[in-house]
Amino acid sequence: MHKYDVPASVKERVVRRMGKLLAHDTIEAGRTALLVIDMQNYFCAPGFPQEVPVAREIVPNINRLARVVREVGGAVVWIVTTAAGAIEHWPNFQMRMLTPDRQTKRLAGLNEASEGFKLFPELELRPGDTRIKKIKYSAFMPSSSDIDAQLKARGIDTVFITGTMTNVCCESTARDAMLLDYKVIMLSDGTAALTDEEHAGALNTFMMFFGDVMSTDETIRRLAPAGGPHWVPAPR
Repeated sequence: MHKYDVPASVKERVVRRMGKLLAHDTIEAGRTALLVIDMQNYFCAPGFPQEVPVAREIVPNINRLARVVREVGGAVVWIVTTAAGAIEHWPNFQMRMLTPDRQTKRLAGLNEASEGFKLFPELELRPGDTRIKKIKYSAFMPSSSDIDAQLKARGIDTVFITGTMTNVCCESTARDAMLLDYKVIMLSDGTAALTDEEHAGALNTFMMFFGDVMSTDETIRRLAPAGGPHWVPAPR
């Protein structure tokens, strides 16, 4: 798993901007959604074209946070990338920014009938969870998915960002969510990139300009049911 410590220079800039290190000391679980982005076989499973090996290592943290979010009344949203509509809605990327071989593999691997499209099997889905398909890197682009309408209909104003890759779909979704005025927290040990440098670079930039970066433990400590104290795990 990536090891991420917020650099002193980043901390200094964040404190200078808003007077403290984190914007969200308490998180109201009932208005919060955990977004799990692109944890599909195509991006996670060994041997698939866009495999991110570290993505498999963050699965326990995603599952743990999902259990807590459900327990305190939040929403868990599984976001997957689909090839359906990709050429029609995003032709410049599909036709000009990929080699023909890469384009073929991507469209085939993310076809909804393929193994690549399926969620990685070690993830713990539950019947009450929400599933959303997106076409582009960011789920919040209007032509990518209807996630904004779905979250607003449920009164969601805060999102946790987990999944892969940190510096592509996770960061793109997180930035657009912030620009739509959601409170956004990226999980430092719940996101994965191809290299430590790419992971840290994305989190540093996000924290300086867009929202909070926390670990899974830090996030859970700040979760509070509506009108109640911070979440305390029940005895097992």
